[in-house]
Amino acid sequence: MPELPEVEVVRRGLARWVAGREIAEVEVLHPRAVRRHLPGAREFEARLSGRVISSAERRGKYLWLPVGDDSSMIAHLGMSGQLLVVPPSAPPERHLRVRLSFADGGPDLRFVDQRTFGHLMLADLVRLPPARTVPEPIWHIAPDPLEELFDDRLFARRLRAKRTEIKRALLDQSLISGVGNIYADEALWRAKLHGTREADSLTGSKTAELLAAVRDVMNEALDQGGTSFDSLYVNVNGESGYFDRSLAVYGRKDLPCSRCGTAVTREPFMNRSSYSCPRCQPRPRVRRPAGRL
Repeated sequence: MPELPEVEVVRRGLARWVAGREIAEVEVLHPRAVRRHLPGAREFEARLSGRVISSAERRGKYLWLPVGDDSSMIAHLGMSGQLLVVPPSAPPERHLRVRLSFADGGPDLRFVDQRTFGHLMLADLVRLPPARTVPEPIWHIAPDPLEELFDDRLFARRLRAKRTEIKRALLDQSLISGVGNIYADEALWRAKLHGTREADSLTGSKTAELLAAVRDVMNEALDQGGTSFDSLYVNVNGESGYFDRSLAVYGRKDLPCSRCGTAVTREPFMNRSSYSCPRCQPRPRVRRPAGRL
């Protein structure tokens, strides 16, 4: 699933190519693509037609296109969703689900989704303190680490209050949004932390180091267009990112750690995998229950 850098790359493309344009027509070609828009596909089409997309916004892994002061079109890419900007004359893509054409006759915006885990929906906008407007269905998602409103001290306090492993905490979108399996592993490697370490055991300085690592790896991935392991993640022009060439541990089982040369290990994690360097990121000692010798 695309994580924050990949979604941000798409957002920037949408800001360039569709912001400020009036939607002429909307075609829903597969009802599953708008399954979370409860009024249905025809209402989705009718409400968007004639509206002007004012900008392209993101929080964590969610994108939205405001279409007025009070509503927006949310896009969640799921495992294989793509938002593509293509000429109106281009033939339909094999897995085309929704097509938006524009009054200016310029490029379409097309939602293509092979596995149909992604979705589009219309939702009301709500204002959150101190000064951010987000779609109502995602109001509970925490700010992401690249937002100006992200509060480092609040994050550190809430992280150390967690009675869970640090990697699980990083994937908790109510604590910090946008971090997924890839960038969690990469940030933990940079901070020399094993993912099974208890979150409440981190010192203030180590928490700050981890947060800096999260930001650094995400900004570097952004500079390289995100991470693409296959053709399913692309930007709005259909181009793949190449940060996969810079990954330190993720997907690199048995290859040498670029810092110490030790072979990277892979461990099962929540129906997925965790990658780490056993020398740079030693497993923490098991805590003894309180009151036992």
